[in-house]
Amino acid sequence: MQPSYRVLGPCLALRTDGGTEAVLGGGRLRALLAALAAAGGRPVDPGTLIDQVWADADPADGRDRTAALQALVGRLRRALGREAVASDPGGYRLAAARDDIDLHRFERLAGEGAAALAAGDAGRAAVLLDEALGLWRGPALADLPGRDTDPLVVRVEQRHARARRDRLAADLALGRAADVLAPLAALASEQPLDEPLQALRVRALRAAGRPAEALAAYEEVRAALAERLGTDPGPELRALHAELLAEDRPAGPGERTRALPACLTSFIGRDAELGDLAADWGARRLVTLTGPGGVGKTRLALEAAETYDGPVHLAELASVRDGATVGAAVLTALGARETQLWQRPSVPGAAPEGRFADLVEHCAGRRMLLVLDNCEHVVGTAAELAQELLTRCPGVTVLATSREPLGVPGEVVRPLGPLPVGMALRLLGERGAAARPGFVVGEDRGAAEEVCRRLDGLPLAVELAAARLRMLSLRQIAERLDDRFRLLTAGARTVLPRQQTLRAVVDWSWDLLDDPERVVLRRLSVFTGGCDLAAAEAVCAGGGGPGDVLDVLGALVDKSLVVAAPVDGGMRYRLLETVAEYARERLEEAGERAGVERRHLAYYRELARRTDPELRGPGQVAAITRF
Repeated sequence: MQPSYRVLGPCLALRTDGGTEAVLGGGRLRALLAALAAAGGRPVDPGTLIDQVWADADPADGRDRTAALQALVGRLRRALGREAVASDPGGYRLAAARDDIDLHRFERLAGEGAAALAAGDAGRAAVLLDEALGLWRGPALADLPGRDTDPLVVRVEQRHARARRDRLAADLALGRAADVLAPLAALASEQPLDEPLQALRVRALRAAGRPAEALAAYEEVRAALAERLGTDPGPELRALHAELLAEDRPAGPGERTRALPACLTSFIGRDAELGDLAADWGARRLVTLTGPGGVGKTRLALEAAETYDGPVHLAELASVRDGATVGAAVLTALGARETQLWQRPSVPGAAPEGRFADLVEHCAGRRMLLVLDNCEHVVGTAAELAQELLTRCPGVTVLATSREPLGVPGEVVRPLGPLPVGMALRLLGERGAAARPGFVVGEDRGAAEEVCRRLDGLPLAVELAAARLRMLSLRQIAERLDDRFRLLTAGARTVLPRQQTLRAVVDWSWDLLDDPERVVLRRLSVFTGGCDLAAAEAVCAGGGGPGDVLDVLGALVDKSLVVAAPVDGGMRYRLLETVAEYARERLEEAGERAGVERRHLAYYRELARRTDPELRGPGQVAAITRF
């Protein structure tokens, strides 16, 4: 339940006599409500209220503010209801329980969360702290003219910083070290002298398998304390440093090796998928993550690889131009040197072991996880390579990412769908705060949800939208999503070109299609809310289109461009909104829109004609469901 009065941000009252939200006009009126709310239901004497509400007034003014305060109280009662502000012998009092005021509800929840964390119940701590932090919409008591020197404001904002730290500590206790690194780094940069926070960051880096970075972080805080305070780190940090030094030694034979890049942002969501992948190690030797472009396959693969108990090697195939160099790229990723076998011309019909002999020789007798990332443009060769390694090297496990399955016997395909709305909002909040400090999704939650929904919960699209927060509000972004391909063009400069803009992501998938697949995909864009197989065949096959829509539709499902879902014993097919918009552009370019829309109209007009009599017979329920 939301509190009735919100002062963690611009002052806002949610409850009036009529049960509606009160609109408070005027800075003094909002300052009065903020001052009363800060007291948490206790009476505040008129002199104190005058000092708080007119803190910015000229001290030489000399006017008696008592009458002005009484008039202001009257205005507040008219806005909130006569019973909302009580007159007590000690002054004026907001007639509200402490939990009806977000500031005091926050303090209670934050305190309970800290206690749960200290008691070892990190799961409960996370729930309580999430609720507490969700109450913040901006600076505490923002409408008080003298907030910058108000002791209550200082105390509450310090408590907010501790709650943020405790929330990250809860995630660390729950084994999510990699998730907390980016937010911890941001928080630590804001508070470089907060030793408990800096110690938490060092512990997180160590738990994430980054001891060198943990040592560097310790050195940063030691230098900052010496330079700014003339002191050394406290006992907790010194003990952590000693432990890190004891662990900092060369890896011995048989110890784990990690050839994985360090992730620079937090990992959000996908807990269930990560658990499934971790459970696959040992039971499954080839797992392929599939999904549309920008859904986060690579990032999930990297996080899952960290859970593998053994050597891990990453072969990034995105930059490989053709299948002929896939084997060499993988061999290089393993740190092996090519022999002259790779220079031999390929012989049509040659046995697969001839193509990958060096790779098999290097991997034979070894135990490792090989991550084959971005296989879709060389999927045939990647499939042959995976099958050869799995057949001849029993210690090798392969985790692949691709927009379609490899199609190798024994392959376990794990489709990766869009983020749920809650996780997409969390992603938008974290990436948005990085782009525009102080940003929270709560400033316009309706617009935030609309952005996440219309972007299909695709992490890359949400991150591109977050980058636009440097110049646009959430509402402005939501209003411009009809032209999303021009809007979402602010990707990181260091990623692959096809990941820098939303259009480039979909262009990459389109370029990998053959002509019949492009025809069916663009024609599917005329459907709203999806269609069944009969509708797809009727609308997509005519006018020179492919004769067998079933096979083409299956290929588009495999390539993660069409979503298939079982409904009432059949299947329905739909496009993600981003793919649908792109396909509509291609339909227009092909000059097919009018003809396809006519076939769409004819099909559903005939469906309505055939089904209408059933509405008055025993098949009524089925007919209504079909409509």
